[in-house]
Amino acid sequence: IFVIALVGFLILMQPDFGTALIAVLSGLTIYLASGAPIKNVLILLSIVGFLGVFFILTSPYRRERFASYINLAPTQEVSLSSKYQINQVLIALGSGGFWGLGLGQSRQKYDYIPEVNTDSIFSVWGEETGFVGATALVSLFAFLIYKGLWIARTAGNLQGSLLAVGITSFIGLQAFINLAGMTHLLPLTGVPLPLISYGGSSLLAGMFSLGVLLNVSKYRKEAN
Repeated sequence: IFVIALVGFLILMQPDFGTALIAVLSGLTIYLASGAPIKNVLILLSIVGFLGVFFILTSPYRRERFASYINLAPTQEVSLSSKYQINQVLIALGSGGFWGLGLGQSRQKYDYIPEVNTDSIFSVWGEETGFVGATALVSLFAFLIYKGLWIARTAGNLQGSLLAVGITSFIGLQAFINLAGMTHLLPLTGVPLPLISYGGSSLLAGMFSLGVLLNVSKYRKEAN
């Protein structure tokens, strides 16, 4: 718990609230999978939730983002510029309709959506491929998470099982926070979409993680 808290605190000080949250929640998921009592995990989650609210309220830009999440319309408390990104993202997703505008035909990606090739890449995908393409991408992530948990459940030893749980939660939480932010279910946090967003470090981390996950699966098959 001390190691998880230390890593989360160091990431938060960068500052990077979204990545810190992913690191802490991934650590707590491993802690739960290792056999920890659910009561302890619920207490720790309550502490994380309390600290999350504290850091949001004490940071001007996080507070502004949260206020824009609550209300997309211009208000005296929040400027329209802070709501610009999510408004443009929602316009892109809505413009895609059911079938989409076609690959390469997105209009919002031309200087309308900030971070169009990183944090907001899902909005372009949704605009170009529509509801069908967006659902297909979400389904692929759901299948990846399912297979990761299956590998964890059938691993030959506890170390491999916990490793698979950690990797699966690491990728799954990133995908969930990004997609929830793009669809306005959660405030925007700047978390990239795993394996999709442009970026060397994010892509390398995702590919390395999947390589280790495949290694756990490989030795499970050899053992059986």
